[in-house]
Amino acid sequence: MISLALAKADLHRRAMKVLSLAAAAAVLAFAVPASAESPFWPVQSKGAVASELRGVWKSRGYGWIVEFGPDGGKLFQTAGGACYADPRREPDPDGVMGVWRAEGQGTITLAGDPASTRYLFDRLPSLPAACASTAPWTPDRVAAFVADTFAEVYPRSAERGLDWSARRAAAVAKVGPQANDAQLWAALSELMAGLDDPHVELHGVVGGDQRDLEPGVPPTLARVHAVDPEGSEKAWLQAYRDEILTRVLAGKGRQAANNRIFWGRADDVGYLNVVTMGAFARNAAPDDPRPLDAVLDEAMTAFAGARAVVVDVSNNRGGYDTISRAIAGRFTDQPRVAYSKVAVGAKAAPQTVTVEPASGPRFTGPVYLVTSDITVSAGETFGLMMKALPNVKQVGGATRGAYSDQLPKPLPNGWAFALPGELYKAPDGRDLEGRGLAPDMPMVLFPQDDLSGGHAKAIQGLMAEIRRSVR
Repeated sequence: MISLALAKADLHRRAMKVLSLAAAAAVLAFAVPASAESPFWPVQSKGAVASELRGVWKSRGYGWIVEFGPDGGKLFQTAGGACYADPRREPDPDGVMGVWRAEGQGTITLAGDPASTRYLFDRLPSLPAACASTAPWTPDRVAAFVADTFAEVYPRSAERGLDWSARRAAAVAKVGPQANDAQLWAALSELMAGLDDPHVELHGVVGGDQRDLEPGVPPTLARVHAVDPEGSEKAWLQAYRDEILTRVLAGKGRQAANNRIFWGRADDVGYLNVVTMGAFARNAAPDDPRPLDAVLDEAMTAFAGARAVVVDVSNNRGGYDTISRAIAGRFTDQPRVAYSKVAVGAKAAPQTVTVEPASGPRFTGPVYLVTSDITVSAGETFGLMMKALPNVKQVGGATRGAYSDQLPKPLPNGWAFALPGELYKAPDGRDLEGRGLAPDMPMVLFPQDDLSGGHAKAIQGLMAEIRRSVR
C-alpha cells in the first residue's frame, strides 16, 4: 500500500496511509472528547485472542472479513459475494487488528492502535461459504472480483462518471476461464482506464516479466520524464535538493532525517522542506517519529524570532498521516479540527481528525505552506491540517486530490491491485477526495522552461514577498 515514495500500500500498510502509528499516540488523537471514549483493549493478550472477539466479523467498507480463533485472526478479501483468504503471510498484513472495543450489540471497532484509523465490523453468524470455497480462481473470476471491489469501495464513482457495471461487463467479456495472463492484464488495464489516481495500482507477472500499472503520474513529473526518459527523476531530484541547499539556503541549510528533511534560515525567514511523511532513519521503522522529533526540536528552536516560516511540501510523496499531524502540531497553539473520514459504503459516523499542539518547541507566527501537483496522500492531509490553522497560507499549485488511505488487495492468482476506499470531508462538510487543495496564493513552481531551477527561484521570490508584506 508500491509506487509512492513511501508506498501507501506498504506504509499507509501498518497504517494503510497508513493506517496507524502507535508511537505518536501520546500527543496525537482523533477529536473525540476523552470523557466519551471507551477504552481499547488488546486483541491478543498473552497470545490468546479475547473471548468476546472469537467468531466472524465483516467490515463496513474496505471489503474485509475477519475470523478470530483462539490464537489469532484470519483475514479474507470479499467483494460481490466472492471471498478468499488473504494470501499474504503476515498474520495482520494491514495492521488493523491490534486493539478493539465494543460499539454495541454485534458491532466492534478494530484498529492498529487507539490513535490510528478505526474500522467498524459487524458480527456474522458464520464464515460465508464463499470464503471456504475451493473453486479455482479463473481469469474471469479475478476480473469480476477486481471490478466488484472498485464498484463497492472506490470514492465518488458517480460524481466521476464511472459506470462500474459497464466496465465490469466489458472486462469479463474479454476473458474466459481459459484466458492467459496477457489477456487478463489487458482486461484489467481497460477496467482501470482513465483513472488519474495515484492510489490506483496493478502489479503482476506476465510471460515472466513484471508489469506495473500506476496511472496517477502528476503533470509535473510527466514533464520531467518526457525531458529525461532514461534518467527518469534522478537528475531532477538531485537538482531540486541542490538548489534548496545552495540557492534558497545559501549553503547554510541542513539535510537531516535520512535526507527526507531540508531546513535552515534564510536570514529572517525559516525554511522547512519535507519530502516524505516517514522513513526518517534507516535503522528504525518507517513510522517511527523519534528521528523526526529531534530534527523538529532543532529547527523550531532555530526559527524562534523569524519573520515567517516557509513549509515546503511541493515534492512530498506521502507517507503516514500521524507523521503529518506531528509536524502540523509544531505550528499551532490550540487544537484545530482538520477533516473527517469515513469508509465508502459504510453506515457510520465520520472519524474526525484534529491537530493538537506539539509538546516540543513550536512556531506559531506566519507560515507559508508550499504545495504542487506532486503533493499527494499524507502530504495532502498535512495540507488539510495546516490549512486549518489561522496562521497558515497555502502558496503554489493545487495538490493531487488523493487523500484516502491506499487499500491493498492481493489477488489469489499472485497479482495485486490497490485503490482508495475512503471519503474525506472538510470541516464544513465538503467532499475532498478527487479534488486538489487549491492555494490561497497561486505560484508556478516548476515552469516548463526551467524544471530544475524554477522551484528555488520561486521560493526566493516568495521569501522576498514575505519580507515586503510581513512585519
